[in-house]
Amino acid sequence: MDKNQPISKIMTTDVEVVTPDQKILDVKHIYEKRNFHHHIPVVEDNQLVGMVSLVDFMRKIHNATLDDSEAVYNEVKVEEIMSRSPAFVTSDTPIETVAKELSKGEVHAYVVADNGEVKGIISTADMIKYFLED
Repeated sequence: MDKNQPISKIMTTDVEVVTPDQKILDVKHIYEKRNFHHHIPVVEDNQLVGMVSLVDFMRKIHNATLDDSEAVYNEVKVEEIMSRSPAFVTSDTPIETVAKELSKGEVHAYVVADNGEVKGIISTADMIKYFLED
């Protein structure tokens, strides 16, 4: 195992993103998919502008049911719940560097972005899987 390899070697590259003007119903539908990361990058003009976490989403819908017709899903936009200036790393950041940062527990995932363009995502769970594979 080479911990100096770039994070691009192990990041998830099939990343779903949303835009600030989308309704949070779209976020709900992403979260309903199987094996989905709990963090969704927010992009505008192909540039990273924010992140929606499952916690952000759950705080906003706190009393809503799972019915798509609930008002909150269709009235609230992503920009109202997203975190601005999300934590990110570049695709050439070493795996060890990202692992050390994730181990601090301050964030649970990093968007991988080069020049502001989303290339992938790496989460604590991804990192644990990587180290267990050895």
